Amino acid sequence: MSESKNTAPFDKIMIVRTAVLFLAWINQYLVMNGKSPLPFTNEEFELTISALITFIASLWAWWNNNDIRFKTRRNTQYLKDKGLK
Repeated sequence: MSESKNTAPFDKIMIVRTAVLFLAWINQYLVMNGKSPLPFTNEEFELTISALITFIASLWAWWNNNDIRFKTRRNTQYLKDKGLK
């Protein structure tokens, strides 16, 4: 059995979604602690945008089927190898 058959790589878009989610969380934390990561002066607008970014990133990152565990990545790779996914 070749090495490539035993690996179960992370899906690139899953990594991007997770990175966007973490950036949104960091942004939300900064806003909650009075820091201004966005260059706007209106506090209400800043809070609304920050909450919206966090909400959208959370939905985008975790709504899709993320293959985080090794077993699920391996099973997804198996389905792709068999042409079922």
